[in-house]
Amino acid sequence: MLQDKSKKWSIEQLFSSLDHDNDGLIDAMDLIAVCSQSCSPLDEALLSQLKYNITVQSNFQFSYTEFARLFDHPLVSVEQIDTMRSIAQSIAPSYPWYQFMLSDTMKHLIAGGMAGAVSRTVVNPMERMKILFQIQGPEMSVYQGVWPTLRRIWQEEGVVGMMRGNGTNVIRIIPYSASQFAAYEYFKSLLMEKEASELDTPRRLISGALAGIVSVVCTYPLDMVKTRLAIQSASLYRNSATPSSAATTTTTTQKLPGIIPTLLSIYRNEGGLPGLYRGLVPTTLGVSPYVAISFWSYESLKSYIENETPTKRLVCGALAGSIAQTITYPLDVLRRRFQVAGMSNVGYKYNGTVDAIRTMVHREGVRSLYKGLIPNYLKVAPAIGVSFVTYETCKDLLNAL
Repeated sequence: MLQDKSKKWSIEQLFSSLDHDNDGLIDAMDLIAVCSQSCSPLDEALLSQLKYNITVQSNFQFSYTEFARLFDHPLVSVEQIDTMRSIAQSIAPSYPWYQFMLSDTMKHLIAGGMAGAVSRTVVNPMERMKILFQIQGPEMSVYQGVWPTLRRIWQEEGVVGMMRGNGTNVIRIIPYSASQFAAYEYFKSLLMEKEASELDTPRRLISGALAGIVSVVCTYPLDMVKTRLAIQSASLYRNSATPSSAATTTTTTQKLPGIIPTLLSIYRNEGGLPGLYRGLVPTTLGVSPYVAISFWSYESLKSYIENETPTKRLVCGALAGSIAQTITYPLDVLRRRFQVAGMSNVGYKYNGTVDAIRTMVHREGVRSLYKGLIPNYLKVAPAIGVSFVTYETCKDLLNAL
């Protein structure tokens, strides 16, 4: 049966080596004896636990016939073992990636991406209306009021107009939301004190602020493209007040559909990489505290409720988003203004954040810093609520796998 007795064991030899008391049966006590003899450096506590598991929780016996039925062939040869070991060693470098795919970080990324995609799709009409309000200068007054604006968009562009920019928004929001939630969870665990179950308020705010910075830096060019696509088909001027230059440039602007063409156009015509990151400073100043306040508000509100349900999470998320947006909204307006300042049909340019604030207040009043706030509430409340509910639901499902 054996081709090389020095390199291959037969089933009979294996059975004999395991049948420690030579009674023709392999039972629990045989296995304990084998472990005690062949594993002399085995830790005593581990051996005691092994004995307990085998004797108390297991009751089995194998005769030679029953044992032999487990094998169709003799045990593998030494050469086969060496070959398998070499294969395992060659695969070993990729093992950390396998571990990462099963890690909490990957679960947070997936759940965060789903949360962003679902929430932004739900509120895209409000998002576009808010942007149109934000980028209107003093010479532009076409879009006034929530319902008149929604009606105008519907009449001029239909359902496509309502959802214009959503594809770009979803593509942008998936990495944005994924990186934000994953970064928050990471910084949260990093700042967590030993034996503590929750962060205190300062640490929670710091975790949220850092998560906001990470998400902005990762996705800012896509955010700029989303803004451009949202306004490229809008008629920003009344017919009687439309400058002749705007009439010619609107057509040009409308010839830039899609994400890649818009990215390339900004890169080539507006200063390369700095052009793609125009407005990053006010964006970071706005998003960082916004994310910090959102997470802090949500978790603080959630701590006051018992028996969490999706509805309760939705309410907590809506309130948290509204609180955060009220505090940081002027910086969001500045972000939008900087993102479209390179377009020739908007009628304004600014030399930095301070100049933008001074110019807007002087020409349009303090209210210009809060343009679009009402429709933004209509967008933020459901968006943040849906985002948190989707995130926690996905995370719970992934943790249950």
